[in-house]
Amino acid sequence: MPNSRNVFYLHGFASSARSTKAAYFAERLAPLGVPFRCPDFNEPDFRSMTMTRMLQQLDAELGDAPPAVLIGSSLGGTLAILAAARFPDRVDRLVLLAPAVMFAKPGHHLLPAERIEQWRRTGTLPFFHYAYGEERPLDYAFYEDSLHHDAFDVRFTQPTLVFQGMRDASVEYRTVERFAGARSNVILSLLDDDHQLIASLPRIWDGVAHFLDLA
Repeated sequence: MPNSRNVFYLHGFASSARSTKAAYFAERLAPLGVPFRCPDFNEPDFRSMTMTRMLQQLDAELGDAPPAVLIGSSLGGTLAILAAARFPDRVDRLVLLAPAVMFAKPGHHLLPAERIEQWRRTGTLPFFHYAYGEERPLDYAFYEDSLHHDAFDVRFTQPTLVFQGMRDASVEYRTVERFAGARSNVILSLLDDDHQLIASLPRIWDGVAHFLDLA
């Protein structure tokens, strides 16, 4: 992979550009001279975040640069899939870490139906935000907007490498298996790990380095 090609890390829900995994990839790509960027999708504020806004932000970040590699974690993986379909000429390949492929499907949220109804009635709901170490409100528009972005059924052709933990309590690994099994361009690696995949990062890096022709 030419070093001029940008690598973008797309962080997950209630995370940030300063996440552990973002820092891990940044540290390993820097000595190789690979440009690395991690947009902060909490900007301008977490409360008004939607997938549509995230796609618009990524569109602006990609600009007219050479086709990019997208490394997406959890909800960032959903964003990477949607971006690959929407911006095919600007996305070269994908690395997905525990991708939330059931985003926009019925029951895809961890919240029970009564909490979603409360969210609708009150207009906002607090979520613990790991980057800030406290609860932050999120508008119901996030949920409404999410129903329009179906990553599981979207079509994209870019080569894709997926890492999924088999002890993931947030993303069901069998769902990711079905997602990968329906696409010849997707390679899936199942790991004995949880949703964060922190313990598997050395193995993931080995796979990513080979996938991106860096090793």
